[in-house]
Amino acid sequence: MRRGSVLAAVLAAILALATPSAWSATLSPNVIVVLADDLGPGDLSGFRGQTVPTPNLDRMAKEGIRFTRYYSASPICSASRCGLLTGQFPARWRITSYLQTRAGNRACEQADVLDPKAPTLPGFLKAAGYATAHIGKWHLGGGRDVVDPPRFAAYGYDHGLGTWESPEPHPDITARDWIWSAVDPVKRWDRTRWMVDRTLDFLREHPDRPCFVNLWLDDTHTPWVPSADDQKLGKNGRASGRDETPDRLRRVVIEMDRQIGRLLDRIRSRPSARPTIVLFLSDNGPLPTFGGARTLGLRGSKLSLYEGGVRLPLIVWGPGIVPEGSTDESSVIGAVDLFPTICRICGADLPASYRSDGEDRSEPLLGRPSPRRRPLFWEYGRNDRSFAYPSGADRSPNLAVLDGDWKLLVNADGSQTVLYQVGRDPRETQNLAHEEPAISGRLREAVLNWRRSVP
Repeated sequence: MRRGSVLAAVLAAILALATPSAWSATLSPNVIVVLADDLGPGDLSGFRGQTVPTPNLDRMAKEGIRFTRYYSASPICSASRCGLLTGQFPARWRITSYLQTRAGNRACEQADVLDPKAPTLPGFLKAAGYATAHIGKWHLGGGRDVVDPPRFAAYGYDHGLGTWESPEPHPDITARDWIWSAVDPVKRWDRTRWMVDRTLDFLREHPDRPCFVNLWLDDTHTPWVPSADDQKLGKNGRASGRDETPDRLRRVVIEMDRQIGRLLDRIRSRPSARPTIVLFLSDNGPLPTFGGARTLGLRGSKLSLYEGGVRLPLIVWGPGIVPEGSTDESSVIGAVDLFPTICRICGADLPASYRSDGEDRSEPLLGRPSPRRRPLFWEYGRNDRSFAYPSGADRSPNLAVLDGDWKLLVNADGSQTVLYQVGRDPRETQNLAHEEPAISGRLREAVLNWRRSVP
């Protein structure tokens, strides 16, 4: 029996024990990955955030599993998305920052697009019989002066609806040559509803096949524009937000939460249909942090390798598949783990030639916490000219490694070594590099060797 068939049979056995009798345990599940933009754990009330009520995401967590030790692949968008899509550290594909103009990409020592030869999660799932779609922000090639990037089909998608920085920007949300404008048929404050509707359309159009959808939202990225009164008009119909205030963020997050509630309600309303797993997560840390409120006091932010830049909310929901009502505070899960994990749950074969930088974490996603075996590595900031950084103590060294509860940060030239035991000290306040020289030396050598191994 092929390995994929064996894995599908294992999942079927799990479903047979766990699902309502109205569901067929032999059906491969739909999978929807909802990726919010620049969202911190403090933006969600279910993660003990104090400023924004998110009742639908809170209910999602109560009906599923809330993870508090999920890590993105980078503290910035394009690199983070590359790691999630390929299951490999983004530097392997020469993506080290956000993709921008060709000149800006050269200054960051990076490619202009994600290489279509890269392995992708939708590509592997499509080969296993899934219908695949990308809906929303892409930012892995296209826009500015990067013309004729590979189309969505090159990455394994049957259907692609992108924002401006994509190979196929949809005219409803990109009426002008910019990320958004005041003349877009679908206004910025209504984009999430539009994206959720397109996701529901895709599921409805493929009743006889399992579906995989990357639903990548962009409304929680600045500028925050919750209504027409909150936008400023500019040249050629371009628009921008007004002041970035907690109130404007609050209203944007409330609307995002409302639309996620619509998505889940529609899935709940079809109990006899194919089982569905929904993952809700963020691409990188928030900025501004409003005094650390958006990171729950974790040090750092977007553009930083401290916890506030890469430690993010993750909720996994799947009635009948994912156990209800638990919080996993021990299982470390990285964005690069989601590729092999989702393939395992969906019964998709991983070719012998594929080498993930992550590992199969299906056990914690199905409700069985477990330690990870492999370290996670990060890089951000190859020079001081082309990379942006947060100010003051939030600026981190440009390399990091996490191994168990130990996290070491160091610059690529070997300077500024710091070591934290983040299981006990998640706010990274006590540097233990001198007190733990053996651990510090081992991790320092590991991360410097890793950096030398990538382009």
